[in-house]
Amino acid sequence: MPGTVLLLAAAPLGRGRLVDAAGVLPVLAAVAPAVLSGTGTANVIELVDPLEPQAVLTRLRAAAASPGPLTVYVTGQVQLDRRQHQPHLALARTTPATVRYTALPWHWIREELRLRSARDTALVVDLHADAEAWRYVTEHGLDSGRNTAVYGRIAPAAGRRGPAEPAYMKTVATLLRSGHRPPLDALHQQAVDRIPRETKGNLLLADAGGYAVPASPTSPASSTTFTTVTAPLPSPRPEDPHAAISDAVRAGRHAEADGMAARYEAEAVRGYGAASEQALHWSEVRADLAMFAGDPVRSCRAWLTVAETRLAAGQAVDAPAVEAAVDRAHHQWTRIKDTARARELGPALAELRLRVPGRRHGALESVQRELGRLQAAQ
Repeated sequence: MPGTVLLLAAAPLGRGRLVDAAGVLPVLAAVAPAVLSGTGTANVIELVDPLEPQAVLTRLRAAAASPGPLTVYVTGQVQLDRRQHQPHLALARTTPATVRYTALPWHWIREELRLRSARDTALVVDLHADAEAWRYVTEHGLDSGRNTAVYGRIAPAAGRRGPAEPAYMKTVATLLRSGHRPPLDALHQQAVDRIPRETKGNLLLADAGGYAVPASPTSPASSTTFTTVTAPLPSPRPEDPHAAISDAVRAGRHAEADGMAARYEAEAVRGYGAASEQALHWSEVRADLAMFAGDPVRSCRAWLTVAETRLAAGQAVDAPAVEAAVDRAHHQWTRIKDTARARELGPALAELRLRVPGRRHGALESVQRELGRLQAAQ
């Protein structure tokens, strides 16, 4: 099956730039698409210094929906927003004061990839972090989802010497120009062995579960040149529900996929309650499955329910999971072709948008405008 590759290189323009992210693209672009992907053929999407997080999200969402293997190469810098102190990938217009609105929230990457299997989904990253983001990453790790294999490094800011070189990603690209892509864990280790030794203190990520857990300061790894975070890549298991659901979606068996997710959702509701994270996870999976099945009405309704449940449970209106649910409900609502169904769901979405404006400027006005048009057409 053809693979998909997303090459994303992003960093702020001007004095806030910590890394010359775009400098790695010519080297990566010289690698054959099939080698970048590790498949016979592949489609490559390039994003260089993008301006808008929504534009990146659109490309990421399209790549995540591809049926074949997906490899995402990300080069850039991590910054925290001032309101929630959550990690973001800084984009061209990002400044410390505008992170929340001009950078890509890292949890968007996790959310878009969460229905995929670690067997065919990988992140290869070369990230630099300012002082605040570096403290966050070393204390909390970088959560990219349980079903995504992550390889790469995160480095602290280089100081006043100007933008740093993305040494890890350039080394990966150089190795791939040989025309062969070894297993990613082997490729990662080869790149690590060739990185200049002055990169002491980096976090090196080789994590099949997508969650980079910081190594203990007293562990043997911390006394070596690198702090290394590793986990063995899991072998496919028939009992892995996410892998089984992903296989059913790829085969077009959408009803079967939703049936499996519905059973897990019911078990979670019985065991933990309808507002529990365990149950809400499966509710979100089913909302995404409706999208994959081409049913935006069911998907929108499911996301509205998730958002309302989270708010009723006391979650903040700007909590990432709440914002994500409303954003996804909004996105699916715009895909509804049946005007009667769109009119039916529009008021609930507008009410939620009033409480949860999200990060997209004008989102509430957009819903109100479209709803007015639909009601006038009755």
